[in-house]
Amino acid sequence: MTHASRRGLALALLAATQFVLVLDASIVGVAMPSIGADLDFAADDLSWVANAYTLTFGGLLLLGGRTADLVGRRRMFMLGMTLFAAASLVGGLSVGAGMLVAARAAQGVGAALVSPAALSLIMTIFAPGPERNKAMGVFGAVAGAGGAAGSILGGMLTQWLGWQATLYVNVPLGLLAIALAPRLLPEASDRTARGFDLPGALTATGGLALLVYTVVEADDAGWTSPRTLGLGALALALIGLFFAVEARAAHPLMPLRTFRLRVLRGSNVVALLTLMAMAPLFFYLTFYMQQVVGFGPVEAGLAQLPLALAIATTAGAAGTLIARLGLRTTMVTGLVVTAAGLGWFSRMSPDGGFVTDVLGPTLLIGIGAGLAFVTTTIGATSGTRPEQAGLASGLFNTAQQFGGSLGLAIVVAISTGRTADVLAGGERVAAVALTEGYRAGMLTAAAVALTAGLLAAVLVPRRSAAPAPEPAAEPVAV
Repeated sequence: MTHASRRGLALALLAATQFVLVLDASIVGVAMPSIGADLDFAADDLSWVANAYTLTFGGLLLLGGRTADLVGRRRMFMLGMTLFAAASLVGGLSVGAGMLVAARAAQGVGAALVSPAALSLIMTIFAPGPERNKAMGVFGAVAGAGGAAGSILGGMLTQWLGWQATLYVNVPLGLLAIALAPRLLPEASDRTARGFDLPGALTATGGLALLVYTVVEADDAGWTSPRTLGLGALALALIGLFFAVEARAAHPLMPLRTFRLRVLRGSNVVALLTLMAMAPLFFYLTFYMQQVVGFGPVEAGLAQLPLALAIATTAGAAGTLIARLGLRTTMVTGLVVTAAGLGWFSRMSPDGGFVTDVLGPTLLIGIGAGLAFVTTTIGATSGTRPEQAGLASGLFNTAQQFGGSLGLAIVVAISTGRTADVLAGGERVAAVALTEGYRAGMLTAAAVALTAGLLAAVLVPRRSAAPAPEPAAEPVAV
């Protein structure tokens, strides 16, 4: 097998793995009613099927990324996939609510080990410049389409095979990834590391996990409730303590000099806002198609196929645009197009349909989001030293995960509030009230995407500082 073909297969493995991790965050969404009925979930507890995964995934990403640098990226990739596949099997076999929630939390831990390791391995295998940009385009295309594909596959598997299939599907995929990893992936690590920052690990993990928990529960508890404000303050205090620890640590978990890189700093902020805008879209597409248009789970899932294809196609071509227009211009263009598509979708009608109300906006959103996903990924991993690739990847994934959680919580609160106001005003047709809420949510998402585009123009430099030369590692077992 040639060097080029090995690298191509390694990229395919890493991109497919990230696809599965992103997919798993949304695939159970369509299955929620079936899970609740089968396992006798209390209505208030059902959201924890999704939140347990989100909480551990988002809270442990930074730690997972730095651990990959220290222990070895291939090693952590394989360990994480083993845990992810095993937890998926246990989840599918669940006979009670507690067992399923625990399995979902374990899936999140595995994902937090795999995701930054996968992205940092791409940085290790491919040299900076056009070669890495093209690889990031493929990675971003597959990962970006995972959110939309989750609803498609979730609907099909739930309707045809039962909700357990949405978890069982991860097992053979995980086993295949574990088998191929020693053949295709290098064992890269930070050989200069001299110690592990335990106080930093504890404060970062505690602060991030508590912040994600506060956000996902804020809609139920109330954004201004003592519980939300108290937990939010505690989470921010832990994160502040983390930065204080890092400033004094001999071997910091996250060296603060990382934030001196303007393109990395700006791209992470933009990535957070991008996922704030995009995460609610997948949620509301499913609900609009089922609750208003009247589609079944499979039809509602397939309605998101054009979005997934548009993201994948555009992301795959993003490298060419970046070479011609530059990173910042391509990023801003993608976010403005995304905002325009979200604004268009906010014009949905209570008696609308797929062709009239969904197809055009989702194609436009997919084009913009494909560019935004790839450019923020490249920007957030630019300029870091090779031995800190896992750290940069963990930081970027943390920004995305928290952005998605925050965006969904805020938009759901705005949408449900608008629906309640319409019903209180005397509207008797449920579809009209629901649509008004969805429209308010999508307008909010459009405003967030536009804000992200404006910040990208300010925070991301026109020309990124060229990173120091770093050799591409041979993608074979060592």
